[in-house]
Amino acid sequence: MESRSTLSKRRTSRRSFLQAGLAVAAGTAGTALVGLPALAKTSSGISAGDAAILRFLAAAEILETDLWQQYNELGGVQDSEVPGGSGNEAYTKALTQLDMDMPQYIHDNTEDEFTHFTFINAYLASKGAKGVDLNKFKTLPSSKATGAQQIGRLTNLMQLTVDTTYYTRYRSRTGNPDLGDTFAPAIPGLLKGKFPAIPRSDADLKPDNHLQAIANTAGFHFGFIEGGGTSLYPSLAQRVNHPEVLRILLSIGPTETMHFQTWQDKAGNAPNITDPTNGLEFPNLNADGEDTQTNLIMPEPTQFLRRGKFPPVSIIRPTATEGAAMGAVNSFATDGLFIGQSKEFFDVIEDLAAAADAARRES
Repeated sequence: MESRSTLSKRRTSRRSFLQAGLAVAAGTAGTALVGLPALAKTSSGISAGDAAILRFLAAAEILETDLWQQYNELGGVQDSEVPGGSGNEAYTKALTQLDMDMPQYIHDNTEDEFTHFTFINAYLASKGAKGVDLNKFKTLPSSKATGAQQIGRLTNLMQLTVDTTYYTRYRSRTGNPDLGDTFAPAIPGLLKGKFPAIPRSDADLKPDNHLQAIANTAGFHFGFIEGGGTSLYPSLAQRVNHPEVLRILLSIGPTETMHFQTWQDKAGNAPNITDPTNGLEFPNLNADGEDTQTNLIMPEPTQFLRRGKFPPVSIIRPTATEGAAMGAVNSFATDGLFIGQSKEFFDVIEDLAAAADAARRES
């Protein structure tokens, strides 16, 4: 995985490239990616910027589908709606310590992500614009645990560094990341190493607290992933032009929020344990006041737009639009989801993000 600073440097050069009015050179053999000049229209009339935003969202949804499919194969419901895998009884039991309905929730989240990227790609095709196909980058290994398909993956769930600041961010009554505020992680240990969120092999099924720590990591990772989507859609919606494209973002985005609300609630039920194999601790979240209180799952009112000028309001946070797409890429990379991916993969994903961030609403 490339460092965040390296990604930032490449982001700057790519953004300059796009702002010079040149086409996005994201297309490579085997991938359906095409760049468009900044003010061009597709054959059916949506702007190049709208198409770029939709392509980036399709890519993000493909990546989410890939990781959710891995969770579902081992801990969800395998059926004709979400095929693949055969389940892992021990891992599923550990997940149900967070909620008895976890398998169904994982299944339904997985199915939602499938429909999101499939719809966006179909819509792009209907407008004469190319969609996104990342199949050539499915090169990462699968878990070897019982229940997982042995196929190539886009994402890595076995070396995660999970940022749980989303948990305290939504409980803060004074802080807003759009105003430069930072937040303490709910689970500090998850930022201090690389941890599996799925069993890497059947050896991870014992001892019990080790497996439970893996399930707890997954529970907090679910909130991290869907919290990102919760912010990404309203952030990019501020840049689109066509009313129908805006309708798509305003219709899909709230489903990400519904996912996030579910997962931050379930994460609060993670058992208070320490992993005996690596020392990863899941503390009692109700021991330190409202910043981590587990039943505060509704967004607390906070500052918005300009600090002190307006009264506190309950909002999605962040929703600042500048650099929103590249910020999502950087957060995924820092999370460890792309450990093992190729330079070409990073080039394609960064180009898609840079094109989305370069889109502007026309006057």
